[in-house]
Amino acid sequence: MQRPPIEVADIVRAVGKSFVEKSRDWITGQHLKVLRAIKRCRTADLGYHSDECTNTDCGYSGYSYNSCRNRHCPKCQANARRRWINGRKKELLPVPYAHVVFTVPRLLAQLALQNKKLIYTMLLRLSAETLIEVARNPKFLGADIGFFSVLHTWTQKLDHHPHVHCVVPAGGLSFDHQRWVPADPRYRYFLPKGALRKVFRGKVKDALKKAFAENKICFHGKLKHLADPKTFHAFVHELYRNHWVVYCKRPFGGPEQVLKYLGRYTHRVAISNHRLVSFENGEVTFTWRDRAHGSVQKEMTLPAEKFLQRFLLHLLPKGFVRIRNFGFLASRHRNRLLPLCFQSLGADPDPLTKEDLPVETSGLWTCPKCGDPMIVVLRVNAPKWRSRPPPVSLVLEPESKSS
Repeated sequence: MQRPPIEVADIVRAVGKSFVEKSRDWITGQHLKVLRAIKRCRTADLGYHSDECTNTDCGYSGYSYNSCRNRHCPKCQANARRRWINGRKKELLPVPYAHVVFTVPRLLAQLALQNKKLIYTMLLRLSAETLIEVARNPKFLGADIGFFSVLHTWTQKLDHHPHVHCVVPAGGLSFDHQRWVPADPRYRYFLPKGALRKVFRGKVKDALKKAFAENKICFHGKLKHLADPKTFHAFVHELYRNHWVVYCKRPFGGPEQVLKYLGRYTHRVAISNHRLVSFENGEVTFTWRDRAHGSVQKEMTLPAEKFLQRFLLHLLPKGFVRIRNFGFLASRHRNRLLPLCFQSLGADPDPLTKEDLPVETSGLWTCPKCGDPMIVVLRVNAPKWRSRPPPVSLVLEPESKSS
């Protein structure tokens, strides 16, 4: 893919210093770490590595700057996405897949911004519990399902909007683990949206009340008034009355189509470099898709510092895992139940291919000359510390004497 003309790193280099100075009242060490990583990514500051083509007849070699590998960096997710998708190949079942999205009202999104780890974990766990509970109901499917979930926190305009994407095989394993139960054709969205919405809303309401009773929720700024028990319970009641949206897409394709579909939702950051249009006069213009009016692509312009502020809204808590597996794909069940799923479907998992081998063996990019994989033969890392440059007066003094 061709390198975009404008990158988030260019904006950080241009206005990052002034942005940090103006944001000292709220910016944290994590924010600074991410900005520093994006600024230095694939530059001489991080060192370089030498790559050679695995085809001995080709003999092509080249040098590249090292990546920062920060999960919030727009340039460092392609390789991680490819590794993850290759690892999922052997887990994909030969059945249609459904896409389910759980969203929350705007009021809860404001609270989530002040309690990221608590609310984000809650959304992933409760959306999974909702799918598993509704699927186990004999009225709808009557089976144990398996799926993976991905947390996203942004809209196309970079506003804060936490929601969970779930990709689910349209069916499940019977309770005795002896047969595969296909999706009921009466429900064109795999599971009824109304039931999912009602169960999810109730679980979130109960979880919020429990977290408040255990003093696990923090309130700051405009939400300080919610620390009062009566006010908080009124807030939860208002949340419950809001319209909760659970989006379901009809089951689609099989393993090949799912692999292409997964790349749209895994290892994404708030905005990719390819959506940036221009950076002029201290303003950033980027494209966004207006899904409320037929998915029309539009452009939006923000001051550079406002753009960075919105970008940093979507930093995840340290150590937070935003891609999780549930049901028969959960780590503790996968090795035992996934083979039973393939067996009940009369199929075998896809065998490992050359692309599925470890990174050190196969490489993650291809030779521009012959197309074979490239491998790293030499890596030079930047030093972890640097000596401070001499004072400006000492640098300029010899020049003034010579003149």
